[in-house]
Amino acid sequence: METSSIPSQLSINRLSTGLNVKNSRLVFPKNVKLQKQFSKSRLFCTSSCLSSGSESSKGEKQYVGRGDGVIIVDHGSRREESNLMLNEFVKMFKDKTGYFIVEPAHMELAEPSIRDAFNLCVQKGVTRVIVSPFFLFPGRHWHRDIPSLAAEAAKDHPGVSYIVTAPLGLHELLVDVVNSRIIDCLQHAAGDADECAVCAGTDKCRFYTE
Repeated sequence: METSSIPSQLSINRLSTGLNVKNSRLVFPKNVKLQKQFSKSRLFCTSSCLSSGSESSKGEKQYVGRGDGVIIVDHGSRREESNLMLNEFVKMFKDKTGYFIVEPAHMELAEPSIRDAFNLCVQKGVTRVIVSPFFLFPGRHWHRDIPSLAAEAAKDHPGVSYIVTAPLGLHELLVDVVNSRIIDCLQHAAGDADECAVCAGTDKCRFYTE
């Protein structure tokens, strides 16, 4: 199964963004069978994926610190508008998390590349790079392509460690995101709302008949 990248700018008007990662359950439908070499815990990278951390002012362990750089990687597109949306998501992500260094990267077809983003993180003084694939499922890109590109980028920076974290996968919060998108488009099709930021100007939120 091919890995799927998701649209980068999410408009979640009716969702609470006060996310408590520890309490978020990972849901696997009964008909989903995992490959033998992958357990549920390995498909989903929780806070334990990074072995070292620091204490916050509240005594909570922080797994992303000043010495870490986060790279959000999407597939990349020939459409400049799509690539620019990743920049918007990275800004949202950085503002929400408070992480010091967060950079966008495209796996292919556009710049900045994973190597570009990796180099930029190192230039800013990081000692660890966290490569986070902005993809839905663990297909070929997650298993092979992104790890290969990250490894090539790391060769230029001996002593800098890196990790490729899990894609979004089967997380119950995605149900709310997908449903929010459906409702947004149906509201616009009914004339009850403007187009969302993704569909704006495309005139795609309408019903078709043949």
